[in-house]
Amino acid sequence: MSDDTPNPHRRGGTWMLVLSWLFIIGGFYWYFGDWAARQNNPNSARVLSAQQGELTLIRNRAGHYVADGEINGRRVTFLLDTGATAVALPAALARELGVKRGAAVTVQTANGAAAGFETRLDSVRIGPIEMREVAAIVAGEMEPDTVLLGMSFLKRVEFTQRDDRLILRPAAAR
Repeated sequence: MSDDTPNPHRRGGTWMLVLSWLFIIGGFYWYFGDWAARQNNPNSARVLSAQQGELTLIRNRAGHYVADGEINGRRVTFLLDTGATAVALPAALARELGVKRGAAVTVQTANGAAAGFETRLDSVRIGPIEMREVAAIVAGEMEPDTVLLGMSFLKRVEFTQRDDRLILRPAAAR
């Protein structure tokens, strides 16, 4: 047999090498994509559902408290904002939830004044803490995937910050 004879297994070996590299690249993409999501929101629904009574949130890399939660049973991502008077949600989410429009309002945002309307949410839940009949504002000029969890919810809980953690407890009955 001479060295010029083609190897019948070469084509199969090339395909196996290509597939191996695709799996390796796909694995890196999956791992680092998931890692980036955890850096943005370290308080996933899975983590929060394991907590009972008080709720401990971890600050994300940008210094914000971001957490999964629910509005009227629909899963959302909250950005806790003590500077927001009420829970603020994007117009597209409000339409999806079928919330009723209340009075028209002008809201002050980081980008200036924006039009919106008042509403009430049947239920707002973050981890084990759920509030009913929560005042909210619907604003059209918001990021479509984030809800600001403002003071209309937060004033009904006690919260304490220690290092990079925020501890929320249902407020004692008054």
